[in-house]
Amino acid sequence: MLNFLTDLKLYKVYTLLIKQFFRSKTVFLVLGISIFLGTLSIGTGKQFLNQKQIAIEKTIEQQEKHLITQVDLHKDDIGLLLYYLKFSFINSLKPIAGLAIGQSDVNSHIQNVSILNLEGQKYDTDLVNPMRLQVGNLDFSFLMICLFPLIVIALNFNLLSEEEEKGTWKMVRIQERSLFKYLLLKLSIRFLFVSLILIFLILASKVFLRISVDLDFWYITIISFTYIIFWFLVSFFVVLLRKSSNTNAIVLLTLWLVLVVLLPVMTNNYITNKYPVKEAFTMIIKQRDGYHKKWDTDKRATMEKFYNHYPQFKKYGVKENGFSWLWYYAMQQMGDDESILERGLLNDKIKKREDLGKSIARFFPPLQVQLTMNSIAKTSLADQMNFLKATSSFHERLRLDFYPKVFDNVKVSDVDWKSYKPEYFNNAQRENVFNSILPILFIMLILSGACIFIGVQKI
Repeated sequence: MLNFLTDLKLYKVYTLLIKQFFRSKTVFLVLGISIFLGTLSIGTGKQFLNQKQIAIEKTIEQQEKHLITQVDLHKDDIGLLLYYLKFSFINSLKPIAGLAIGQSDVNSHIQNVSILNLEGQKYDTDLVNPMRLQVGNLDFSFLMICLFPLIVIALNFNLLSEEEEKGTWKMVRIQERSLFKYLLLKLSIRFLFVSLILIFLILASKVFLRISVDLDFWYITIISFTYIIFWFLVSFFVVLLRKSSNTNAIVLLTLWLVLVVLLPVMTNNYITNKYPVKEAFTMIIKQRDGYHKKWDTDKRATMEKFYNHYPQFKKYGVKENGFSWLWYYAMQQMGDDESILERGLLNDKIKKREDLGKSIARFFPPLQVQLTMNSIAKTSLADQMNFLKATSSFHERLRLDFYPKVFDNVKVSDVDWKSYKPEYFNNAQRENVFNSILPILFIMLILSGACIFIGVQKI
């Protein structure tokens, strides 16, 4: 009977707290802003995916037309034909990329390459308005990392101080046996409210972006809720210090500013200065010189280097005088070969940047969540580097396929050009989300212990 009365009292208290919560204008303001900006973020993701899909469809159509046109124009010389022909390699993003656009709005997801030197082609990107890049995209990840903490702060900064400032806390102390449990009840209502908004936006994204309910979808959901809980714990910890509402708001907004805005900027500047990629410029110069200077270099020296790279082509001799496609494509190959050291240093620097960024992010949940979401959506810098690496392999396959045809002077009409379709990059790399959220869980565990300790001691 006593348990029943206790449960009934708890139910009444919870009902009253819910009614009190929804009397606040802040709740409806938060709801309206969340739904409005959430809709914009989904629309941004949808627009981004549509643009990428349109580009892929046009690329497929254009390559077919391009092959037909060039084959018709250069039907008598396969070497000249392959000078002009370009072949497409496509990184087809999944719909979940609409939630975390990452760097895929800057980096090209389609590589159109010929069998000429690769390094001069690999880093071509689409033309994008720089002002738009500076502002960034209002995608779901931005909404999650920047807006939701502000929602949590707005709903919780006066969780206790409002009661004390209005003079109702003394009445609560008289009526409630466990004041800490009472605060947890108030906090749970706010958590359920924010969770419902988050669930609505995730489900709306799933429907409108046509995201499959697979591991990546659940990973995004898990990391989102983990991040929300982190900010609830931060807010609850500050509230339990029993400062005024103004002080709580200033402290929480300062924490938000430091964690979400200042630290990412400082981290980016630190990483950029620690690992400057001067090799990017040097590599382009070496690649260009490696090709252009060969016009004035002895043919035998060029061919010797080419045969060292491709010993299987030693059977093809080159004329001492006059032009030959064997010598020309050997010069093109030297452009890539003589910039290989700088290319390796550049890739190493980018890898070090990525690793250092992940190491620093372990201590700062907003950074960790951003990097994890980008990795899940396959829109991170590491995913772009994997795509460029796969592009090199694709380019090498083209060379090994076409070099013998050029050197044997195969007739253009004898090649089945219709069989050359755009190829797709298969990014099989998968983010281990549990390893990514372990540091956040550890920070949350410390915050939880601190909240319990302060709650028992001060409340």
